[in-house]
Amino acid sequence: MLRGPLLSALGLVTLALIMLTGTTRGEGPATLASFQFLLGQWEGIGDQAGATGGFTFAPSVQDRVIVRTNYSNTPAADGKPASRHDDLMVIYVDAGVVKADYFDSEGHVIRYVAEARSAEVVFLSEVKASEPRYRLTYRRGSSTTLNGTFDVAPPGQPGSFAPYLSWTARKVK
Repeated sequence: MLRGPLLSALGLVTLALIMLTGTTRGEGPATLASFQFLLGQWEGIGDQAGATGGFTFAPSVQDRVIVRTNYSNTPAADGKPASRHDDLMVIYVDAGVVKADYFDSEGHVIRYVAEARSAEVVFLSEVKASEPRYRLTYRRGSSTTLNGTFDVAPPGQPGSFAPYLSWTARKVK
């Protein structure tokens, strides 16, 4: 009866859905493959101001995203109280482009586009005329160290980055 054409139609619909979600193109895990050197638990090494902290990069959602959780503790100094900073960043693929969304305990939200190069990943925020632009970079130091920098460009000068923070971390696991 209609069984053959119905099964053929369902098969075509299923194939179309698979293609639309990117499963057959390998956009998810394959594109994030160059970010694998970031994976693990990391601990900050020797901050001159006495701050301590660490971060973890972990695969999630069946390896379709990488989640970074980060914290830093700053001791009291110069009349300022001790403080703690926490943040979360989710790295994912959207239409073949690696992006990352950042959220922190101070209410900041930053949307990045990410690019992986040889042993380096650069996260670059979009240009907004009245806001600063941010660049977050991780570089592999060795098999057990990772160097990071966070640079800021003032509003209206999106390419004029100046160093804001830098750190070295040791892989714990």
